[in-house]
Amino acid sequence: MLAIFRIIFMALFIVLSCVFGLLLCIVKPFHTNNVHIIAGWFCKVAKILGVKLELKYHETPKNIGPAVYVANHQNNYDLFTLPAMVPENCVSLGKKSLKWIPFFGQLYWLSGNILIDRTNRSKAAGTISKSAEKIKQKGLSVWMFPEGTRSYGRGLLPFKTGAFHTAMSADVPVVPVCMSTTHKTIKLNRWDNGTIYLEMLAPIYLDKDVSARDHASHVHQIMAAKITELDAQVRNK
Repeated sequence: MLAIFRIIFMALFIVLSCVFGLLLCIVKPFHTNNVHIIAGWFCKVAKILGVKLELKYHETPKNIGPAVYVANHQNNYDLFTLPAMVPENCVSLGKKSLKWIPFFGQLYWLSGNILIDRTNRSKAAGTISKSAEKIKQKGLSVWMFPEGTRSYGRGLLPFKTGAFHTAMSADVPVVPVCMSTTHKTIKLNRWDNGTIYLEMLAPIYLDKDVSARDHASHVHQIMAAKITELDAQVRNK
């Protein structure tokens, strides 16, 4: 019964947030803070899922200005957990097919996020250049999932290099955002689904004499170690 209530609530929430979000975006289309505002709505659903979000920030990221934020991507519940960490003046990079999802896709586009065609490498490269230009010209930050897909319990997958090429082109740091493992930890029929730990790490400034691939491997190691640490906190709670 609890699972049915939660599913109905999430469905109604998504519909209503899309309606009100579209109204916001019609008044302020592509505004730099639309994503931050809407993300604030979505992270409130975590409480309905029986989840407590424990947020921790390194002291530096709040004052660094534009950056490329990279986060681990686990499952569909990320929609209600990771938004708690989305900073102001930040947009995300998502696959082009998202815009065909009724209401949500239009909201995603109008709120100012950047759509990328992953099936076309030349177009994808062009989108990376466009992202770098938006960072430079508008002072925006970009939120990206360097794994390129959800991990679904397979651990932190290898990183693609797009986020690191973007950061190097825009001459901004990469800021890792790590979340403890959520695979099979959220059960819709359980009242209390525990605590999920999210931590924003110190910015990493990329040396342009080092390849994007090497930077990706280095950041992957840092994030994997931090996620292991966060998972230990969950077990010891």
